[in-house]
Amino acid sequence: MADRRLWSYKEIAAHIGVRTDTVRSYRKHGLLPPPDLVEAGKPFWYGDTVRAWVARRPGHRGGR
Repeated sequence: MADRRLWSYKEIAAHIGVRTDTVRSYRKHGLLPPPDLVEAGKPFWYGDTVRAWVARRPGHRGGR
C-alpha cells in the first residue's frame, strides 16, 4: 500500500536523524526531490517519495 501521508521538513529530519535546517539545506542545494505538494508556500513530500530518496542517498543508513 502506498504511503500518501504528507511529510514536512520536520518529519523528514526525524526520519533520517538530522536537524530540520539540514533538510532545508538539502533542498536549497538540489539534494532533496521536488516536493509533491506546496501548500501556502510550504513544501510537502509523500512518505513514499522520502523513502525512495533515502534508499538512493549515497552512504545512507536506511533511515529510521
